[in-house]
Amino acid sequence: MNSRLRDYLHLMRLNRPIGIFLLLWPTLWALWVAAGGVPDIKLLVVFVLGVVLMRSAGCVLNDYADRDFDRHVERTQDRPLTAGRITPRAALVLAAVLCLLAFALVLLTNRLTVQMSFGAMLLAAIYPFMKRHTHLPQVVLGAAFGWAVPMAFAAQTGTVPQIAWLMFTAKVLWATAYDTMYAMVDREDDRVLGLKSTAILFGDADRIVIGLLQVMVLFCLAMIGYQAGLGVIYYVAVVLAALLAIYQQLLIRYRERDACFQAFLNNNWFGLVIWLGIVIDYYYSA
Repeated sequence: MNSRLRDYLHLMRLNRPIGIFLLLWPTLWALWVAAGGVPDIKLLVVFVLGVVLMRSAGCVLNDYADRDFDRHVERTQDRPLTAGRITPRAALVLAAVLCLLAFALVLLTNRLTVQMSFGAMLLAAIYPFMKRHTHLPQVVLGAAFGWAVPMAFAAQTGTVPQIAWLMFTAKVLWATAYDTMYAMVDREDDRVLGLKSTAILFGDADRIVIGLLQVMVLFCLAMIGYQAGLGVIYYVAVVLAALLAIYQQLLIRYRERDACFQAFLNNNWFGLVIWLGIVIDYYYSA
């Protein structure tokens, strides 16, 4: 592969799709629940492609915002923008193109979804700068990732019902939990650089707070199942997700960097299990 192309793919993190999946699963939860089964195929394509484009744009903006900090962290000092293989101007142009492509996809939906897309753009733009100003950038990330949920309901049904905001809340809580695990990996580096995160804010209570967040996520998921009229198969999926949350707690118990990163990655299975529970439950109840 051409080294220039590889640098742009790495800048968009397409070589590390975990972020795409963590954004995708709640979007699929929302599309299936909003449709009461299989969603409109056109909307499914629009939202899947939109997830890839907006996550890629977010990564580019994040690297642009952190380019001066990343050179001081071993894990990030070889990123294309930080290492000088891509210019800041080129990165901004790429982010703008990705956002325009995502917006073009949104234009294939209805007016309410188009209006809500401006909120998604705003959240994606401000998130990379939050770690300078607040210890809660993980909450902002959750809102940015979760905004696809009410948008999916708006696109599928033309409205944003109460259950959509319950699912949005679940996503914000879940993202705060898993991104705190991720922040635990860089906690000491962030302290040295003067950056802020929930991992720093929670301190020695990090595992307890993450556990409480996970319990709240599971409670929200149970309420979503009740409001959507889902059955036993879905609740089995919620139980499996709870077991995954326990496993993640075991991984982070010693706060070791590699183990915390593995706990973060494990959340991909958490999101997938819930989606499969929704899909299979609707299939057998149809």
